[in-house]
Amino acid sequence: MTVPFDFLDFTMLFIFLFVVLIFHFIYLLLNKNTQDISARMSMVIGKPEVITIRQKELNESFAKRMLTPFGNKLIYVTSKILPSKKEEQLTKKLELAGKLKKIGPKEFIAIKLTSTAALLFFVLVFNYLSSFATKNLMLIIPGALIIGWLLPNIYLQKVINERKNEIEKAIPDFLDLITVSMEAGIGFDGAILKVVEKSTGPLAEELSIMLQEYKMGKKRGQALKDMAQRTLVEDVTAFAGSVTMAEQLGLSLGHVLRLQSDQARQKRRQRAEAKAMKAPVKMLIPMVICIFPSIFVILLGPAIINFYKNFS
Repeated sequence: MTVPFDFLDFTMLFIFLFVVLIFHFIYLLLNKNTQDISARMSMVIGKPEVITIRQKELNESFAKRMLTPFGNKLIYVTSKILPSKKEEQLTKKLELAGKLKKIGPKEFIAIKLTSTAALLFFVLVFNYLSSFATKNLMLIIPGALIIGWLLPNIYLQKVINERKNEIEKAIPDFLDLITVSMEAGIGFDGAILKVVEKSTGPLAEELSIMLQEYKMGKKRGQALKDMAQRTLVEDVTAFAGSVTMAEQLGLSLGHVLRLQSDQARQKRRQRAEAKAMKAPVKMLIPMVICIFPSIFVILLGPAIINFYKNFS
């Protein structure tokens, strides 16, 4: 007896569907908890909204949408006109200021161009709207261009000096903490890591970079030397040289660091005393300009008035 072909196909289809349903039921049982969690999260926070690229761009502020393309175009132009030697110098200055991760030399030149154009525009608008508008624009415009071009450099140098001062003030305390950690039984790298984790500031950032470079395979002496070149602080250079020398000669790092800490603290005291010695000279200029004229008016004013009344 032969089975009809249509009935055999129907039977196979039924078995296939039955097996699929069984596997689907098992899948639902295994993922029931995940589905319940997803359902509860959807009830609480709602379903995630699908945001297209255009909607994401429109959600940005109008200033950002307008200035970002202009800034990218300006950076592209500056990348064509910036000499490689000048780019290296700016890179070094930005590294000293700790701004290299945020802006590069091309972005800095773009900022200088923007500040120059903004100051020139402000001067022209002020000259047009002010009641005492001057006609000597041939002298004002070059001055505005020069000042606008130099302002970012002045600000960058100010940041570099402040960062160096912070490192000079912080290094004695850092060396003390590293020395105490090493005397407690922690290794040199572990002591630096502990101090970096509990501290903030530019010196902590530089030590963290030094540890990362050392972990990536760079020699410790070279990593310390690179840190000294990134800061150009005398105490950091002395610290890097002392650690390298102690490793080469087999000296005790704890004793060397203790001496370095005492020397750094002594230098900090000497710098404070030098600034205190300069204070009277710096105070003389505001005293002559602001205080002495008032004193002369109070002391000599009545005498001049009496002299005028007696001889007029």
